[in-house]
Amino acid sequence: MMALVDQARGYALTLVGSDNPDAAGLAWARERELATFALSPKGIGKAAYEQRLDAALRDAEVEVIALAGYMRLLSPDFIACWRGRILNIHPSLLPRHKGLDTHARALAAGDVEHGCSVHLVTAELDAGEVLAQARVPVLAGDTPESLAARVLVEEHRLYPATLAEFVTR
Repeated sequence: MMALVDQARGYALTLVGSDNPDAAGLAWARERELATFALSPKGIGKAAYEQRLDAALRDAEVEVIALAGYMRLLSPDFIACWRGRILNIHPSLLPRHKGLDTHARALAAGDVEHGCSVHLVTAELDAGEVLAQARVPVLAGDTPESLAARVLVEEHRLYPATLAEFVTR
């Protein structure tokens, strides 16, 4: 999220949101006087949470949602309302290694390269159209942590550039 703000070209972030009111990124955004939305779905349920999220996005005149570190699955109804306007960054070369623990899974599979993908969000997990990818070699002696660190560098380069291209097309 910070890379999206710091490298914004052709787009402006109008709202930074989180399902974790204590997220460090919210404090960072507030320090930069960015509008924020913070609400935990605990105790109110997924449907009510998504209704309030949708209202906040529309109130902020959001046109495109860029997920970054958002680990909650969105409902098919929410995704349908924003169809074609939700992007996500995923730490693998989709369609390989959908879901969690991608770095360990790439190593266990003996992959010679790994990386990250920016994709459109659909109701199927990590299955939307891939808009861009960045590749990194898997090195001898790599651990999930060392591989993740190299992929993260590419995520911070790829996502802002892809978002800018997407919103200005």
